[in-house]
Amino acid sequence: MTGDDRAPVLVGVGVATQREEDPALSVGPVALMVAAARQAGLDCGAPGLLASAGRVAVPEGRWSHSDPARVIARSVGATGATTVLAELGVLQQSLIADACRAIADGEVGAALVVGGDAGHRILRSRIAGLTLPQEEDTGAPDVRLRAAEALIHPAELAAGLRMAVGHYAIIDSAFRSRHGRSLQEHRAEIGSIYSRFSEIAAANPQAWNRTAHTAEAIAQPSGRNPMQAFPYTKLLCTSWNVDQAAALLFCSAGAARAAGVPPDRMVHPWASTESNFMAPVSARAEMGACPGARIAGRAALDPFGLSPDDLDLVELYSCFPVAVLSYAEELGLGTARDLTVTGGMSFAGGPFNNYVLQATARMAALLRAGPARTGLLSSVSGLLTKQGFGLWSSQPAPGGFRFVDVSAEVAAATPVRTVLAGHDGPGRVAGWTVLHDRERPPTAIVVADVEGARRAVAASDDPALAARLELDDFSGAAVAVCGRRFSVC
Repeated sequence: MTGDDRAPVLVGVGVATQREEDPALSVGPVALMVAAARQAGLDCGAPGLLASAGRVAVPEGRWSHSDPARVIARSVGATGATTVLAELGVLQQSLIADACRAIADGEVGAALVVGGDAGHRILRSRIAGLTLPQEEDTGAPDVRLRAAEALIHPAELAAGLRMAVGHYAIIDSAFRSRHGRSLQEHRAEIGSIYSRFSEIAAANPQAWNRTAHTAEAIAQPSGRNPMQAFPYTKLLCTSWNVDQAAALLFCSAGAARAAGVPPDRMVHPWASTESNFMAPVSARAEMGACPGARIAGRAALDPFGLSPDDLDLVELYSCFPVAVLSYAEELGLGTARDLTVTGGMSFAGGPFNNYVLQATARMAALLRAGPARTGLLSSVSGLLTKQGFGLWSSQPAPGGFRFVDVSAEVAAATPVRTVLAGHDGPGRVAGWTVLHDRERPPTAIVVADVEGARRAVAASDDPALAARLELDDFSGAAVAVCGRRFSVC
């Protein structure tokens, strides 16, 4: 085979969605993934390519199946495929890169990457008090991918930072402070950006929530839009209670031509870049910056002489607003342009640990439709911990597909601090938020700079203090830390 014959191409995309209010009538996440995989086979016009898949990879979701890729492989006739399960903390873009590299290296002729979740089904069954039957399980996968380190520091857990929204809200406070914006200015900006996202979702036939919302309705808390972790309301957070799955079918250009896949159905991966450097949120010396996004983004664009302005389509990972803002800043993208092709995770839907596959399917559809020629899609794993990018085009990649791991460069560009298990003494607020829970009063959380260029993470259940933090900017404020608790000086 020639080098051109081995070039990886995305030939089939499939998306499966269900919105069944009676959970007893719904199917589980693996069934959704099988449906998406079969749709990907039909989409390329050569369903037989599914059976030739030598690799089937799945990112872990909120389900207990140990090897869903095996069920998918058997369902599409790829009985000899190597099955892969990527645990939480592994970039979804890494699975796409692995599929493309395996094809380019001649290890396999075709590969399938599939993911999905059934959060709406879980929610409806919980409300109805039903225990749903488990789907078929098949034992251990051939390959299990794991993150090298923990995503959350023990001091963060001890202070009550367990959910991603709290960590991202703390990063958000540091980002806002770094840019000198008032609370009011910042909330207005993120509300405006997400309002535009909701308009894009309204025009996306695959979006879960196709209702356009005003900036004020998004940024201001209400009964239907409660505060989650200040300043993030529900509509500023990923919507993971969705039943969605997506499948991406890759093969070599030679296999695609031999199978009769029309050239205009082929979408070409130009580059996949990633940083797997891991540092807990509270350990990052500059919590409001994301050098990994800049370094990995440039590694995707520079070899092709592309600037951000040259990109026709952009999809920035949008679990929470600071992910969008950080990536846009580090890449040099203005927030005046559209930063999503789906409508974002709040509105298009954010199936647990699978959104990148959903967004790639939408990107592929738009590149096929033209006149767009290039699209950049970003990936995040953890708490803005790992960064990844996929560069796509309707045209073959000049010089072939490129994969770059920039972890070492990102580690060198990311100073870290020691985080203490507990601390007694003064500190200054480096980042903060107020966690909201319907079952208990709000809890204020701070990450504080303390003596010796170290960090402490502390909480307060004082309702008056929590209310103050949502009215005044406490970035840089003096605090007294006592163990894992704090008070404002």
